[in-house]
Amino acid sequence: METFSSIDAMRAWCRQQTRSGDTIGLVPTMGALHEGHLSLVQAATSSCDRCVTTIFVNPTQFAAGEDLDQYPRPLEDDLAMLRDAGVDAVFLPNTKEMYPGGPEQKSTSVQPSAVALPLEGLHRPDHFVGVATVVMKLFQAVPSDRAFFGRKDFQQLCVIEHMVRDLNLATEVVPCEIIRESDGLAMSSRNRYLSDDERQRALCISRSLAQVERAFAEGNRDSQHLESILVDHLGDCDSVDYAVVVDRETLAPVSAISKNVVALVAARVGATRLIDNRELYVD
Repeated sequence: METFSSIDAMRAWCRQQTRSGDTIGLVPTMGALHEGHLSLVQAATSSCDRCVTTIFVNPTQFAAGEDLDQYPRPLEDDLAMLRDAGVDAVFLPNTKEMYPGGPEQKSTSVQPSAVALPLEGLHRPDHFVGVATVVMKLFQAVPSDRAFFGRKDFQQLCVIEHMVRDLNLATEVVPCEIIRESDGLAMSSRNRYLSDDERQRALCISRSLAQVERAFAEGNRDSQHLESILVDHLGDCDSVDYAVVVDRETLAPVSAISKNVVALVAARVGATRLIDNRELYVD
């Protein structure tokens, strides 16, 4: 497994693989890896000739007061996991490499589509500008055929899908399933912040989504009723930013459901903010 810290070196390696006829799968991460990330690596290695994983804690997607400084950075453990998973190359840029003018400068950025405005966009207004911009930068630094993203960060996935579509980018976005603990909790780098008690209370998030999925399977197509089920089962959370059932493509509110939707939750357990979702498909 090779590691690169400069964009020029990383890009040259990718071009060499392409000249050799190999396809490249990209797995962007912020490190603190878990089985969810490794499932993306597995998807990349199984469908592409080469797999590149990036580790970069992107400062522009953190707002003031969020956990940028505390975000876990177990680099040696991460590299060992990636090596064991069969990753071919890891891109490890520093902030100066990714943001030559500094992340605080008013430099060029990507303005995401309207799908970025609701939900996380209301609670974290500049978050998706940072996400879209850094993913665009990574696509340029690591020219790849496919990029693999988890469905847990569902709105982020939508933002990136829209960016690729709207800007005619060549990289194919491949959505991958949410990986859960045996008790249903969606895997997240932030789960390590939870105390034992908080970890148990956090299970109400996945359970609330399972209740909605059950009601939907039984024929309930009233979004307000489904949302009330979500809220009723989130009592162990300390606060709830949103618990909604919205259109799968636009994330806009719906009333009577006639096409595919997604149930999304963002809530805090203790000081830790967790997100989760379930996609609900109309037959």
